[in-house]
Amino acid sequence: MDLELQQARYEATLAERRYAACDPDNRLIAAQLEKSWESALQRVQACQRRVDAVDQTLSAVVMPDLGGLAQDLSVAWDAPGVTMRTRQQLLHTLVQEIIADLDEKTREIVLTIHWRGGQHSQVRLAKPKSGEHGCRTPDEALAVMRSMAGKWSDEHIAATLNRMGLPTGQAKTWTAHRVSSVRRVNDIRAYRSAHKDGQWLTMSEAAAELGVNNHRIRRLIKDGILPAEQVVPRAPYQIRASDLLDPKVMDAAARTDRPCRAVGKNQISMFSTT
Repeated sequence: MDLELQQARYEATLAERRYAACDPDNRLIAAQLEKSWESALQRVQACQRRVDAVDQTLSAVVMPDLGGLAQDLSVAWDAPGVTMRTRQQLLHTLVQEIIADLDEKTREIVLTIHWRGGQHSQVRLAKPKSGEHGCRTPDEALAVMRSMAGKWSDEHIAATLNRMGLPTGQAKTWTAHRVSSVRRVNDIRAYRSAHKDGQWLTMSEAAAELGVNNHRIRRLIKDGILPAEQVVPRAPYQIRASDLLDPKVMDAAARTDRPCRAVGKNQISMFSTT
């Protein structure tokens, strides 16, 4: 409403300047400009009356006693159906201002909350260290990295985290570069293929040893013929190299038979024999 009053005053001033710049001998134009000026002044008066009425109403309003609400704040905050927007409005109603200060000795941020009604309270928070921010990597994702690092590459770790539905601290999907960056910040050891002693193989390495494809290895694992381990659920399989020498595994891998399909005696072929 204040902006509306300012706009009305500007238009009235503009109309006055136009009237003052008009040639007095041009009576028709002068009369129209004078009429516009008067209309603008009337709009200013109308806006001023509305502003005055609102000010009088606000001055007559008595602030309610919020003491009871402050005591039951936790009940109102956790009430069923309360949305975040409602909680924001609740804080806006109860809190007058928040003053932040820094305690260098304890490296804490001191928040002094001034509640409406004259009450004050104080909250201390640990000052974030250099480089810390609110978008931190979830602890569950860090646990997966620590379990897989040193045995799996960053690409495998990123794929596993994405399959598990664990996003980054910024709610993004994982890539090898993001995994590498988080590892360095959290001092998690890197994957080094030179440290592999050949006791454990990946699915692709096991397939190459047996001369089959990855699908065949996955089938052997699913059927319980080839033992395999996972660091965490949905992580890549780890296969012990010695298990490939098991006669059952070698025999199953060497078989090239395909599933048979039973054909009924009365079944009609889709294709003509002529």
